Amino acid sequence: MACVGVLVLALLAAGGTWLYVRGLDNDLARTDPFSELAGDRPKSLNGALNILLVGSDSRDPDAPVDQSSQWRADTIIVMHIPANHQEAYLVSIPRDLYVPIPDGAGAECGSGGRGKINGAFAFGGLPLAVRTVECITDVRINHVMAIDFGGFKEVTDALDGVDLTVERSITSIHKPYRKFDKGVNHMNGAEALDWIRQRKQFPDGDFARMRHQQEFLRALLDKAVSSGTLSNPAKLNSFLKSVTAAVTVDQGFSLVDMAVEFRNLRGENLRFVTSPNLGSDMIDGESVVVSDREKALAMYQAMAADKMAEWAASASGKPASPAAN
Repeated sequence: MACVGVLVLALLAAGGTWLYVRGLDNDLARTDPFSELAGDRPKSLNGALNILLVGSDSRDPDAPVDQSSQWRADTIIVMHIPANHQEAYLVSIPRDLYVPIPDGAGAECGSGGRGKINGAFAFGGLPLAVRTVECITDVRINHVMAIDFGGFKEVTDALDGVDLTVERSITSIHKPYRKFDKGVNHMNGAEALDWIRQRKQFPDGDFARMRHQQEFLRALLDKAVSSGTLSNPAKLNSFLKSVTAAVTVDQGFSLVDMAVEFRNLRGENLRFVTSPNLGSDMIDGESVVVSDREKALAMYQAMAADKMAEWAASASGKPASPAAN
């Protein structure tokens, strides 16, 4: 879900197409997730930027009947773009991560109880979600992009499908019970969306689904900037309209400004990370994911200080690459 922001920005910037899509800003659905939070959000794009990307699936076949129309946070990613604007770190936060949730978007961090992080979205929508993420990470969120994964069927079809690697042969648990064979599969929109919904057939469950979503979004980005989309006006128009129809952004988000600033972002510049955790556990009779507090604190401190490259190098044991200017 997450790199749809990069997907749009990279495509718009790659060929100077931001002039063509200036009007698309007016087509984007808008929300105000910062209305109840204290302090103004930074408007400058000259420094590092943190964008909360939230993925929901309005067409999720696993949703209970009485909740099928509710907005649910199935994917939560903090995208950190360093001040050099040459790369992006996408930190996936497990939706079942057990965290303290404030009493409200304007409340103190320790004011509420504990629960799964996706509960913050159910209790208080995007404002409480932003507050909860800021509390557990101590990272200031500059922008928010909410993404409807159900709409990505049209996005994928606008690119004539994507190639995804299936690590083990499975049969979908959803109708029409598609078979996915091990190896590289070319998938249309319906097939890709079905694939990234699967989790029960994998030992690591929701972590596998999270990984497949990351791979899907990277494949979309690579396909968008390499498939002649930019040179085909009809294809470009279809693609951009399908993407913008699938996202909701905060009031201060500008596609044009960000496309210009982040024109060097490509699939190979994306670094996917999962928020450090100790895996699943049972708490109060509920299966949750437990944070590795020490490692998570180190990573989020690096993000807040715009030193993710150094953190990544330390975590991998490899020296950090020099920052591009």
